[in-house]
Amino acid sequence: MGAVVGAVLPLALGIAISPIPIIAAILMLLSPRARVTSVGFLIGWVAGIVVAVTLFTALSSVLNGDDSEPSPVAGFAKLALGALMVAVAVTQWRGRPGPGEEPEMPRWMGAIDHMSLPAALGMGALLSGVNPKNLLLAASAGVEIGTGTMDTAPEGTVVVAILVFTALAASTVAIPVVGYLIAQERLRGPLDSLKGWLGANNATIMAVLMLVIGVMLIGRSLAQF
Repeated sequence: MGAVVGAVLPLALGIAISPIPIIAAILMLLSPRARVTSVGFLIGWVAGIVVAVTLFTALSSVLNGDDSEPSPVAGFAKLALGALMVAVAVTQWRGRPGPGEEPEMPRWMGAIDHMSLPAALGMGALLSGVNPKNLLLAASAGVEIGTGTMDTAPEGTVVVAILVFTALAASTVAIPVVGYLIAQERLRGPLDSLKGWLGANNATIMAVLMLVIGVMLIGRSLAQF
């Protein structure tokens, strides 16, 4: 079990430190309907992560079959996912803002002040389970869990691995939301500063992150051939 959980921790961290969802959560916390939209966003965020990683875990288990060792299909899947992450890293790095340039934020962020609960739920699910970069990370985690929890793994390893992955991946949205609900006035200033820093460094953070995880996945895939 430890090997499986250890394999998905870097992938969960990749989702956790993705700047755009954190910025979205902060904007909701600073909006007029902070309590409603932020909680809705958190629920959608967690649900999207759970659905995505569970789906890819089930799919990788089916592709691997009943063998006690990972099949070449799993190795090729990890290789493809790693290569995609490296490509995303290069794109992010090339698209980062130059010195003195203002980073371009998604247009939908301008509508957060007027967002309803269902819209916040949907936005959380989309950013966690459908967003291409986070979907790559969830897919990679699903492949790791599905191929690492075969006949030799203790019963319940899949559930534990998914729960650990989800808890870490969702933590950076959950912590500010819960903290804000408890100490609203104290966190307003720090959250506003954090939002600015994340916005300015979004492309660089994601480029480095995707490159490191992509190379790690490629290395793990080559070990299966």
